[in-house]
Amino acid sequence: MIILGLTGSIGMGKSTTAKMFVEAGVPVHDSDETVHRLYSGRAAPLIEARFPGVTANGAVDRQKLAGEVLDNPAAMRDLEAIIHPLVRAEADAFLTRNRDAGTPVVVLDIPLLFETGGEGRVDRIVVVTAPADVQRERVLARPGMTAEKFEAIRARQTPDAEKRARADYVIDTSLGLKAAKASVNDIVRQLSGGDRAETSR
Repeated sequence: MIILGLTGSIGMGKSTTAKMFVEAGVPVHDSDETVHRLYSGRAAPLIEARFPGVTANGAVDRQKLAGEVLDNPAAMRDLEAIIHPLVRAEADAFLTRNRDAGTPVVVLDIPLLFETGGEGRVDRIVVVTAPADVQRERVLARPGMTAEKFEAIRARQTPDAEKRARADYVIDTSLGLKAAKASVNDIVRQLSGGDRAETSR
């Protein structure tokens, strides 16, 4: 089984690209979705114990949590020490299920793949990218996002140029959905050795 790592900086189009892999018949483990679920479940009391007041009705208030950890490296490390092992355990279970099922290719969608040293967990790496002005426009259009918050998030991420240099495949999402989907289908065909991706067209 080939494990494909999908990553990219904030606003680069990773989530949309992940959906294209699903449409091409490739199982995807979404780290962001897993975090969202954990924030409403078993991670919530652990986070509340470290950051009192950031939960409501048993779920993490992401805005309140962001206020605690952004621009606070020590607090961010504490949060990561709580959440990363939980996400890793779910990803490992996903890989085991698919390996047992004989799945030829799977995707681990990991936003901080390089930042967390996750290269060793995957066989190939796909980086999604876009020009800096496109990235900024996309991110600032998100509800609750500010220029300051965007810069704080980007400062924690490996530079886009370095990610592209370390990737096996690069998908420029600024070229449009059709081009991105064609790139995804090409990658799937190469890695699976067949025409599985044709069914998504």
